[in-house]
Amino acid sequence: MGRKWNNIKEKKASKDANTSRIYAKFGVEIYVAAKKGEPDPESNRALKVVLERAKTYNVPKAIIDRALDKAKGSGDENYVELRYEGFGPSGSMIIVDALTNNVNRTAPDVRSIFNKNGGNMGVSGSVSYMFDATAVVGVNDKTADEVMDIILEADADVRDIQEEDDVAIVYAEPDQFHTVQEALRGAGIEEFAIAELSMIAQNYVTLDGDALAQFEKLIDTLEDHDDVQQVYHNVELPE
Repeated sequence: MGRKWNNIKEKKASKDANTSRIYAKFGVEIYVAAKKGEPDPESNRALKVVLERAKTYNVPKAIIDRALDKAKGSGDENYVELRYEGFGPSGSMIIVDALTNNVNRTAPDVRSIFNKNGGNMGVSGSVSYMFDATAVVGVNDKTADEVMDIILEADADVRDIQEEDDVAIVYAEPDQFHTVQEALRGAGIEEFAIAELSMIAQNYVTLDGDALAQFEKLIDTLEDHDDVQQVYHNVELPE
């Protein structure tokens, strides 16, 4: 699949030594997912996915509980889910998912970030057709063959299983996210190194020199924006 998931997660989690920003974004995402349905992950699959993701980023229980309590109580903030698509340096492709309570703020901000860092916003669908929505579940201390045996025994439907940076990673259809996790839990695996619903590029490109530096600044600036939840791209980042 080409993604170095462990490296990307560590980079994101430690960037600016500011985990509080990541935790705040999860607080919003948990609140929004809980408000959409019951604030109970067993009856709200979208909320369950977010909570599984939060575990892999070590989001403190206090932040999770605060977001759930807000959704159960009088929280009346309205957030809109938005997806922006665009191009970075050398024709690289980028998808930006945002949650915002002010569309008039977020869209110009994201456009400005693209323009100031060698990119440009595209129209809806301009790059997403080159990405596949994918469930990504990774475990430590297992080989791809061992995970394959577990998945086959549970009759879960997956696209691929690979070993990347000592993590066995399962790539599956989005609706198989919980099925894959339950299969692995049935084999005694309780903690996941990766638990994401992602957009995986069909093909990757390599950048170097100034183009790479500019691209990394673009991605970092997008991820730093308070309204941006996820950034996906098709650039193979150096280790």
